[in-house]
Amino acid sequence: MDLMKGKKGVIFGVSNTHGIAYGIAKQLHDAGAEIAFTYAGEAMEKRVKPIAEGMGAKIIMSCDVTKEDEVKAVFDECEKVYGKLDFVVHAVAFAPKEALMGRFVDTTVDAWNTALGVSAYSLVTVARCAEPIMNEGSSIFALTYLGSVKSVPSYNVMGVAKAALESAMRFLAVDLGPKGIRVNCLSSGAVKTLASMGISGFSKMLKAAVARSPLGRNVSLEDVGKAGLFLASDLSSGITGEVLYCDCGCNSAYASAQEMDIISNNIEL
Repeated sequence: MDLMKGKKGVIFGVSNTHGIAYGIAKQLHDAGAEIAFTYAGEAMEKRVKPIAEGMGAKIIMSCDVTKEDEVKAVFDECEKVYGKLDFVVHAVAFAPKEALMGRFVDTTVDAWNTALGVSAYSLVTVARCAEPIMNEGSSIFALTYLGSVKSVPSYNVMGVAKAALESAMRFLAVDLGPKGIRVNCLSSGAVKTLASMGISGFSKMLKAAVARSPLGRNVSLEDVGKAGLFLASDLSSGITGEVLYCDCGCNSAYASAQEMDIISNNIEL
């Protein structure tokens, strides 16, 4: 498959082989794309470097997306090595663990600022730094989740951050559209990843998703990876300012928090 042959881009947020960002990276690589990888500090380097090297990456850089100089350094290096880019994947999100527990009303201002800064404003920073070296017809997309539009148990301030991310995406799509740069969001269904398992009650969310899904199953990393490939490729050339759901239809038939609990408690493992 050579859908992405000759295409070059960067992925922010791959951390292990069990995450959504990896699922997207694998599909892009298998389709022929050249990918630059970033990692968040020395602790993540040992996880990301083998993945990146396995995909023949020419660029593997540390990058704190809350620091514009580090984001700019990534794109400066991409310009030196690749010239122009065809896709950028934003797969970065973070909120303090305590902010994902208890009541949303108890969210602290520090947790709020951290979650929105890392998870939402960073897309603005990435887009601003990427803009000068993006080809016409190129794609920028970010990962989001249904918690942006629904009150999902234990998602709390991250839901607000994802809502901000999606809104920012629409404004960026308008700003960058005249240059032929598309900006979208990919909303994945619940996937069992290392990050998601840190959400209280996530196993119940997975079971509830199966019960509500028109396809009768949870979405897989391969499913989401293929959706990411679609958004990064020319196949989505007429799509911008949109949220693409890849969740086996759960967003169209999602239960309330109370219904989710009822469904979850009546499904056997």
